[in-house]
Amino acid sequence: MNRRADRSGRLSLAREEVRPRPEPGPLPGPARGFGARLMTPLLLGSLLNPVNSTMIATALVAIGRGFGVGAADTAWLVASLYLASAVAQPAMGRLADLLGPRRVFLAGLLIVATAGAVGAAAPAFGWLIASRVLLGVGTSAAYPCAMALLRAEAARLGTQVPRPVLARLSLAALGSAAAGPVLGGLLAVTAGWRAIFAVNVPVSLVGLVLALLWLPRDTPRAARPAGGRGPSVDGLGIALFAGTLTTVMLFLMELTAPRWPLLAPFAVLACAFVWWELRCRAPFLDLRVLARHRPLVLTYLRHGLTYLVVYCVMYGYAQWLEESRGLSSFHAGLLMLPMSLAAAVCSLLGARTKGIRGPLTLAAVLLLAGAGALALAHGDTPVAALLSASVLFGLPQGLAGTGNQAAVARQAPADGIGAAAGLQRTSQYLGAITASGLIALFYGQRAGDAGLHSIAVTAAGLGLVLLVLTVTDRALRGRS
Repeated sequence: MNRRADRSGRLSLAREEVRPRPEPGPLPGPARGFGARLMTPLLLGSLLNPVNSTMIATALVAIGRGFGVGAADTAWLVASLYLASAVAQPAMGRLADLLGPRRVFLAGLLIVATAGAVGAAAPAFGWLIASRVLLGVGTSAAYPCAMALLRAEAARLGTQVPRPVLARLSLAALGSAAAGPVLGGLLAVTAGWRAIFAVNVPVSLVGLVLALLWLPRDTPRAARPAGGRGPSVDGLGIALFAGTLTTVMLFLMELTAPRWPLLAPFAVLACAFVWWELRCRAPFLDLRVLARHRPLVLTYLRHGLTYLVVYCVMYGYAQWLEESRGLSSFHAGLLMLPMSLAAAVCSLLGARTKGIRGPLTLAAVLLLAGAGALALAHGDTPVAALLSASVLFGLPQGLAGTGNQAAVARQAPADGIGAAAGLQRTSQYLGAITASGLIALFYGQRAGDAGLHSIAVTAAGLGLVLLVLTVTDRALRGRS
C-alpha cells in the first residue's frame, strides 16, 4: 500500500492490483487475545445499527396511525437512518483514525442514548425523523471502530485477526437485522411503538460502561510530520457526499410525483464531489483508486442490489401483512420470523463455504423464487404459503451477506480492508434508501395487493440482474 496515503489517514483503497490473498495459516493461540472482555462491547455496539434499521419495520403502521400520516411519510423513518449511516460510516472511520477508535466508539454510544430518548419522547413526527438521523450517526461508529480495535489487538499479538472473530461481527449484524422485525413487533404490542426508540437508552448505556471497563485505551497519536500539520478531515468532501445522497433521497422519496428539479442540484453536487475528490490530497473517497478495482466495484453493486430487494420485502411485506391481512405488529413479525431464521442459518453455512460464486448464484435464484411467491400472494393466501415466502427471501439474505463479505475480503488489498468494508456498508445503505422510495411509490397511502405485486416484479427483475452479474464476473470463477 502507498505508505504516504496511510499516514495521511485518507479513506482509500490500496493501489496494488487486485489479486486473491492466501488464507492465513494456523495462529498460535489467537483466541486468547480476542476474549469476552474485548468482544462483548464490540458485538453489542455492532448490533445497534442493523437492529435499529429493521426493528421499526413492524411498527410503521402504528406510528403512522399515531401521528396521522401514511406509508409514504413513514418511509422517511427508514430512509433517514440509512442516509445518515451511508455518510457516517466512512466519516466515523476517519475520525477513529484521527482521534482513536475507543473515543469515537464511546461517543457513538452517547449519541445513540440521546437519540433513543428523543424518539421515545417525540411530540411530533419530525422529532422521530431527527431521532432516526441521530441513531444513524451514533450507531455508525461501532463497525469501523471495532475493526480498528481488532487490528490493534492483532498487531499487539503479532498476528492477524482470526476469521472466526470477524465472523462474529458479521453474524451479530446479520442476526440482529433479521431479528429486528420480530423484536419491534413485540415491543410495539407490549409497550407501544415508543419502546422501539426507548430500548436504545439502556442498551447503549450498558455498552458504554462495558467499553469504559474493558476496551483498551487508545494509543498516543504518532508524532506529526515535518511542518507540524497532521492528517485532516476532508470536510468538504464529506459535505458534498452528504448533499449528493440527500438530493437523491429527496427525489426517491417522492416517486409518486417526481420532483424533477432536484436532478439539477444532484448533478451539480455529484460533479463537484468528483472534481474535489480528484483534486484533494487526502480525499474522503479516493475515486482514482476505486476505479482501478473493478471486481470490488461489482461486489458493491451486487451487495447494494441484493439489499434493495431484501429491504423492499422486509418493510413492504410487513406493512402488507398488517394492512391487507389485518394482522397485529406482533403477528406480522411472527410471520416474518422464518425469514430471520433462514438468514441466520444461511449466514452460518455461507461462512463455512470456501467458494463465492456458488452461494451468490444460488442467492440470485432464490430471490427469483421468492419474487414468484410474492406475485401469487393475495388477501386470502394460506399462512403456510406466506411463511414459505419469508423463507425464500431469508435464504438469499444469508448467502449473499456472507458471500459478498468474503468477496470483499479476497478482492481488497490487505492494507485496504477497512475502507473496503466501509464502502460495502455504504452500498447496502444506498440499496435501503432506494427501497424506501420504491415502497412509497408502490403503496402510496395503503399497502395493498397491487403494491405487493409491484414489489414482486421489481424483485424478479433485480434477481435476474444479480444472476447475470454473478455468473459473468470473471473474478469469481474458480472459487465456487
